[in-house]
Amino acid sequence: MTIDNVLTLLGICVVTSPLVMLIVVGVSSLIDRRLTERSLSRITEIAVILGLTASLIILVLMLTTGRRHVPLEFGNWVFLPEQHFHFHLKFVFDRLSVPFAILSFVLCGTIGAFTSRYLHREPGYNRFFVLYAVFLLGMIVSSLAGTIETLFFGWEFVGLSSALLVAYFHEHANPVRNGQHVWTIYRIADAAFLIAALTLHHLTGAGEFDVLMGTGPWPQGQATISESHALFVGILLLIAVAGKSALVPFSGWLPRAMEGPTPSSAIFYGALSVHLGAFLLLRVSPLLEVSLTLSIAVIVIGLVSAVFGAMAARVQTDIKSTLAFASLTQVSIIVVEIGCGLRYIPLIHIIGHACLRTLQLLRAPTLLHDYHQLENAIGARLSHPTSAWSRIFPVGVRDWAYRFSMERGFLDTILKDYFVRPFLAVFRKCDSLERRWTDLLSGGNSRQSDDVKPHTTSLEEFV
Repeated sequence: MTIDNVLTLLGICVVTSPLVMLIVVGVSSLIDRRLTERSLSRITEIAVILGLTASLIILVLMLTTGRRHVPLEFGNWVFLPEQHFHFHLKFVFDRLSVPFAILSFVLCGTIGAFTSRYLHREPGYNRFFVLYAVFLLGMIVSSLAGTIETLFFGWEFVGLSSALLVAYFHEHANPVRNGQHVWTIYRIADAAFLIAALTLHHLTGAGEFDVLMGTGPWPQGQATISESHALFVGILLLIAVAGKSALVPFSGWLPRAMEGPTPSSAIFYGALSVHLGAFLLLRVSPLLEVSLTLSIAVIVIGLVSAVFGAMAARVQTDIKSTLAFASLTQVSIIVVEIGCGLRYIPLIHIIGHACLRTLQLLRAPTLLHDYHQLENAIGARLSHPTSAWSRIFPVGVRDWAYRFSMERGFLDTILKDYFVRPFLAVFRKCDSLERRWTDLLSGGNSRQSDDVKPHTTSLEEFV
């Protein structure tokens, strides 16, 4: 058996291990044959170990043989010759995808082991692991994607599982509202991503990164499109990155996402999902080298988000939100590094930061307990040194900065007043025109369903 055949078999194992896990866990739930907690833990352990082992062997073989680019193709799944469009399912193992896939398996395995005890006897235990399997598959597909459509496919899996896990405690109204808010922001980011993918198809005739970013292995590829086209596509992808990684102006959803269980908060907003935007920038980094304007835009958004995250993290009243904004600060610095033309340093930064935040978020519940025990032991509050900022800025400036940080930059209010309300006004106007037209055609009220009033407006009464 040749080395190419070995790499192909190992690559199939990496991709299919989370897929088989999702099929087993998902089908058992669909047919109402829910697995026991021990069975779910065992299936998760097997899937993660198989995928991680195969990924590590691929890494070793690539290092020993000097290979830097190993494609794994599954052919065209959609082919429309008249529209000049095809969906080519392809995975690529290179110096960017393999470390990120290994990181995904390691951290997902850690979270799986933690969750098996943290959510013991929780009514939604099975539901959590179904969404966990969706997330793991989405991360592996996104990490190894060789085409922009494949990356979008995994991107959607990650977003869906993220929003549903924010609304995990659906017996309460607030988690559901926050889950809908997160999903709305993701829709904006996904729309920009989809438009960028279609634009790249129109410009190059294909969605493969090998064609879009040149023939050289990452990070040596060079984009084959013009500067103006790179700027247009790059801005769309930057909007997608900002939505997924909670960069300004979409940072308001990040503290809302803390409504989910601690394991999902750790794996999503401390470790993997929040870094997926930075991973996308690394994957399309040749676009940044073509357009200086695009690189400057990436740096500016990263710097603004880093300052905002640092300010907001200092005034939060709960530890999970503090860690979330601290994660935003580091992710923003990673984005700045990418905008400055660095490639391997941001990748190392992602790996180190993801591992650190996972540990901190998993430790957060017991850390508060230990902190209270320490205060009880000494009989007083712990003293904190005076910040240097209090000696530099006057009281008025500090008060304004404190309010600005507590209100999280008023980003939610700005988005609601200047983006959401105008869209709603347009949609309501369109609905009114449609209503008049259908009433005219039917000769009366064409929407009797509008007269039916809901039983209650409180979600808790439905559960």
